[in-house]
Amino acid sequence: MASRPAQALPLDIDVEERRAQAQLLAWYDRQAADLPWRVSPQAKVRGIRPDPYIVWISEIMLQQTTRAAVIPRLTRFLARFPDVRALADAPMEAVLQEWAGMGYYARARALHGAAQILARSGMPSEVQALQALPGIGPYTARAIAAIAFDAPQAPVDANIARILARLHAMSETGSALRNRLQAEADRLMARQRPGDWAQALMDLGAKICRPIGPDCGQCPLAKMCKGRAIGPEKFPASARAGPKPLRRGICFFLRNSKGEVWLERRPNRGLMGGMLGLPGSPWTEEEILDPLSCAPAPAPWRRAGSIRHTFTHFHLELAVMAKQEDCTQPSLAHFQQKACPGLDPGCSRGFVSENAPIQGLRVSDPTKSGSDFACDPLGEWIAIGDWQRAGLPSVFVKAARLASTVDFAAQITAEMIDGL
Repeated sequence: MASRPAQALPLDIDVEERRAQAQLLAWYDRQAADLPWRVSPQAKVRGIRPDPYIVWISEIMLQQTTRAAVIPRLTRFLARFPDVRALADAPMEAVLQEWAGMGYYARARALHGAAQILARSGMPSEVQALQALPGIGPYTARAIAAIAFDAPQAPVDANIARILARLHAMSETGSALRNRLQAEADRLMARQRPGDWAQALMDLGAKICRPIGPDCGQCPLAKMCKGRAIGPEKFPASARAGPKPLRRGICFFLRNSKGEVWLERRPNRGLMGGMLGLPGSPWTEEEILDPLSCAPAPAPWRRAGSIRHTFTHFHLELAVMAKQEDCTQPSLAHFQQKACPGLDPGCSRGFVSENAPIQGLRVSDPTKSGSDFACDPLGEWIAIGDWQRAGLPSVFVKAARLASTVDFAAQITAEMIDGL
């Protein structure tokens, strides 16, 4: 490998830290993970630069998704949206469908919004300009600037935070810890190779300085690590988190005579905003007093069972009700409950793929451009085997799989689900 120029280091880095910094970069030159968004150290020597678009997409995906899960999803995403123009021109529904299964769907909406801006102005390299884009906070802005543009920025993700906290046996928690971590990251940054330095720390945290069972004997920073002698797994210290609350809800699996399932478009704001999902009740810690009030068709319904799903801030227990309909449209009363706020009271949203509009209901067709309807489609019938195309979130995939096993010949009455 070609030789590199000497590192320009801050004056307050001591000799041991300079040596450790060089050792980590040498380790990265040998051991850098092969990732679809990364340009290897060897390729950089040959003048190959990272693609800012790919770096940006990867960093948004990595915000709440593991590296192993992101790798195949990024490859698939880039095949569908190979550049920022393709992403900007795509309908939001297509982006949400491609995002399905990764959770935190606000990321996909922000990504699409930022693409509208970037398609006109290009990707900025400055942290302040990056932070002005939807979905990009301080960490992501620093990571993009460093990795895509080799800007002198020091991002601190969970891996880097763990390494720095162990190196200095940091006992702080909360904002005091975050502030100290960022200050230390800024101080130790290799200023001639900031992108490689950031990624070297990320790899070190993923491969060696793991949360549980760190391989300290293989760590190029082991000699300067204060936390090693104390017990590295004690760092970073964290305040004890309280238990996650349990919320309950009910969802409805309505299947028509063609074997299709009715899915509704969730509101754009909120959890899984803009995604298709099974109709149902709000998710609440309170008792559901009238579980059938949110049903998309009259009783009888059969209880298929319940599923449990965990989100970042709460656990969800979802009762799953199933019903076979001979007709091919949900009830008008159900749509009337979902009138568009702030618009003509007579305008209720809905889309039925094969039927004429229900009397008194405005029905829009998402396959036709230039629609003069005031509302976006509320939902549609989807074949059971076509959940991936619909971009169904995993919580609803669980519920639909459970409900699809129901024997519809043995439906139960509404009275039998009292007390859900």
